[in-house]
Amino acid sequence: MSKKHIITEIDQLETLYGEATPRAITKEIGYLNSEYRAFVEAAPFMAVATVGSEGLDCSPRGDRGSVVRVVGEKVIQFADRRGNNRLDTLRNIVQDNRIGLLFLVPGVSETMRINGRAIISTAPDLLASFSVDDKTPRSVVEVTIDQAYFQCSKALFRSGIWDPENRPTDTNVPTAGEMLQATVDSHFDPEEYDKTSQKRNLAELW
Repeated sequence: MSKKHIITEIDQLETLYGEATPRAITKEIGYLNSEYRAFVEAAPFMAVATVGSEGLDCSPRGDRGSVVRVVGEKVIQFADRRGNNRLDTLRNIVQDNRIGLLFLVPGVSETMRINGRAIISTAPDLLASFSVDDKTPRSVVEVTIDQAYFQCSKALFRSGIWDPENRPTDTNVPTAGEMLQATVDSHFDPEEYDKTSQKRNLAELW
């Protein structure tokens, strides 16, 4: 790739793309109004972006009903449910509290974005309030909102993500077992792993 075609300056970007539309600017606010709150509370899934000394991370989060709890106009919380204990998101928050969230609502083409600052709490009463099926998370992440705005529907329309006809067949996408087999050196049985994964995942949801 020719270096002369690489953009290295902000003014190059602004010349290439032009000014943002006025609505793209005015839709950004520093809190959740009633409409933004309703969107966030309808979202059972979000992507969480963080940064730390070891690099960047973007992790999925999902929960029963709403993926976050709206505490007020400026504060939301979410439980850190059971996972693989890599702790990528939490390690980053300890080192650098900046956080970005992208919310998805099934069947809705707009997305909601929140940028803010995060802390990790282990307060017993707070953890207990997030219990599901008598299982309590080890921590809760609280985010103070700096920016909130929705993203227009172009990306999701282009992807056709909610269109049933775009769902891949079993043969199009490698299974978890197949992907693990490709990354391990020791003997690994992908079929056995896939056979038991659904049962294992359901038992460890919370």
